[in-house]
Amino acid sequence: MEWIKNKKYAYIIAGACIIIICIIICVIIESNDKQANNFSIEDNTVVMNQSEVNKNEEEKEIIVHIAGEVNNPGIIKIKEGSRIIDVVEKAGGFTSEANLDKVNLAYEVRDEQKIVIPNVNDKNDDKSIIDESSSFIIEDNSNGDLININTATQSELESLSGIGPSMASKIIDYRDKSGKFKNKEDIKNVPGIGSSKYEAIKDEICVK
Repeated sequence: MEWIKNKKYAYIIAGACIIIICIIICVIIESNDKQANNFSIEDNTVVMNQSEVNKNEEEKEIIVHIAGEVNNPGIIKIKEGSRIIDVVEKAGGFTSEANLDKVNLAYEVRDEQKIVIPNVNDKNDDKSIIDESSSFIIEDNSNGDLININTATQSELESLSGIGPSMASKIIDYRDKSGKFKNKEDIKNVPGIGSSKYEAIKDEICVK
């Protein structure tokens, strides 16, 4: 009878061991599943966040005004970083009277600019802003005959009292590095422009 009793205890111990092993296996499997789910959620979150960033970058737009010799002049909403050629395409392309010799199609447009595509017979561009290469025209008459120091080109800055080529270049370099001038007085931050020089040009300039 003793061996039967011992055998019974052996079965009980073996059964308990099996149950314990099964419990351990279940706990391990469940833990792995949770960890895998957490990784999946984190990965999806990263993908979604990156997607939102890309979407915001893709949707960032600026507004420009194109006039002159294009088929559909007016207000154009376009992706930031676009060129004049992109704006022209959205405006229906050039007319047959467009003077392409004065248009720099590769120029990168900025928010709030007005781009004027000249006519082949147009000889008067006194009120236009012409860039350093004189290859395109941007017009901004919102401030009359004042020079907008946030958009002015080399040649236009040189038209200011006491501003030569070197100082005009310094103004452009400062603007490119530091951003737009918030008010007219900020131009005194440009090296070489002191109070006396500012007094000479303050009535000729503006900011937008």
